[in-house]
Amino acid sequence: MSNAPLRRTRGDLIATGVITAVSVLALLIAFFTAPIRKDELTPAAEEIPNGGILAIAPHDLSEGPTLYDDAPNPRPVTVAGMIATYDKDSGTITASTPDGEEKWSYTRGPELCGMASAWDEVVAVYRTNIGCGDVVAIKATTGQYSHTRSAIAPEQVAMISSNDRVGYAAPSRSEIWRNDLVRTVEYGEVEAPQEPDFQPNEGCTLTSALTRTEFFAVTEKCEDGSWLRMQKATPEDSRKPELHESVEIADNAYLVAVGQEAAAVYNPGSSKVTSYKQDGTQLASSQVPQSDLLSDSPIGIATVQVADLPHHMSYFDGQNLMLLDPETLEVTTIFSDALGTGFGAGDRLVYPTAEGIAVANWDTQSVDHVIPVDRHGYTGPVSIASAGATVVEKRGTKIAILDLVQ
Repeated sequence: MSNAPLRRTRGDLIATGVITAVSVLALLIAFFTAPIRKDELTPAAEEIPNGGILAIAPHDLSEGPTLYDDAPNPRPVTVAGMIATYDKDSGTITASTPDGEEKWSYTRGPELCGMASAWDEVVAVYRTNIGCGDVVAIKATTGQYSHTRSAIAPEQVAMISSNDRVGYAAPSRSEIWRNDLVRTVEYGEVEAPQEPDFQPNEGCTLTSALTRTEFFAVTEKCEDGSWLRMQKATPEDSRKPELHESVEIADNAYLVAVGQEAAAVYNPGSSKVTSYKQDGTQLASSQVPQSDLLSDSPIGIATVQVADLPHHMSYFDGQNLMLLDPETLEVTTIFSDALGTGFGAGDRLVYPTAEGIAVANWDTQSVDHVIPVDRHGYTGPVSIASAGATVVEKRGTKIAILDLVQ
């Protein structure tokens, strides 16, 4: 074997220099044009104590501060006792305490696709030249970066979230992320698949998606019908979904609730909510009032307002608040005077009505009392949450904070 060194010519050196220069230039361009470099994060001056939520149902409420909120979310975003709002004109997310004091802010140029709360963090999804695939998670009590991710995504998405996962759904695909924003599963269209045949049902159109702990479910329309697909939220490979079972459902049916190991879909044709175990066995079927959130959706994904209660699952169909048994997902109670979803405070359900804030007993399925609220002429949809000892109402682009009266 020859020990002579490899020959280097002048041309080799020039080519190497050109390649190096181009590579450095590309890195510099990527560095200075990266969306994250255009961010402006102003963290909290000091860590804010976690204010939690109302521990007891209110008997009376007083009008507190009002905040502006342009976020494309039907419900107010509250997390760790903080209220997160968005100003579209300035591109700024602001976190405020229940007394209206701004504690931290995050400004970014791209349009906000949606916000969610999980893991005591505010999770914001932005639309860039790769779609709604730029994600930032910020600690609610400090205003410090937690994690970021960036990936190709659809141009329009509906946010999905639980205590354990945040993600999105679109007609072409859905994916969810764990608390470090690492994707745990993708389902649907893959733009540049690294491996063939990983997606089990290519060519279908998704119509809804929901997740809870280790359970993930979607509904979709395919050439051979419409289907409920129940699957693992953490498969061995995030690119390869692992399905528990598929159940054929009626056209235009969509998810309204998921439990630990079950899913419930609503069929606008029969106006029934039917639930299934993850092995495909039917659990319950409930007759409910007529609605059709899928037909009303501007992006083709049924955006259902869901909320967890201490002893029930719940969803709002646009006119009625439904309470479901957490085990069977049977609809047990219907509050027909609701304007949106509610939350649990102690042993009571708190939800919005046209007259104000209703306090209901889910055991007796009756309303204890309604606290009058002056909405100053506003008559549109109202959704509520809790931050500290307050009820937080979203009325269009306004967030009204209602303080607990002792």
